[in-house]
Formats: sequence, structure tokens, C-alpha cells
Amino acid sequence: MVIEIKTRKWGNSVGIVIPKETLNQLNLKIDEEVLIEIHKKENVLKELFGALKFTKSSRKILNEVREDFEGKWM
Repeated sequence: MVIEIKTRKWGNSVGIVIPKETLNQLNLKIDEEVLIEIHKKENVLKELFGALKFTKSSRKILNEVREDFEGKWM
């Protein structure tokens, strides 16, 4: 199961809070031992950057859009 949670300050430490719904789904009880795998969530834009490949350069696409816009509206 994957859930998204935020870290929180807890005294001099940092903790996480597991939502009650998740506890119920997994039938977890207080003081039960669990294993947690942690992955830092990256910036979505950073993950997408470079993922899309274009056959044209950004400049060429911008020029085509500009020409189309000028042809229709000016």
C-alpha cells in the first residue's frame, strides 16, 4: 500500500502520522511493529522535465504558434 503523508516535528524528532483509515485497512494496532519503505517525493515538474521528447525545437514550435495566432487574430 502506498500513501502520501507529511513529516511532522515531534519534540526533538520528526515523525509521521498514519491515517486512521489506513490503520483500519491494514488491521494495525497500537504498539505493533511494522516495516516502512521511505521514498522522498520529488517535484512533479522536475520528474517530467526531459521526459517528453519533441521532434521540433522549442523555438520552432513557438514561431509556428505565433504565426498561427497572427494569421487568425491580426
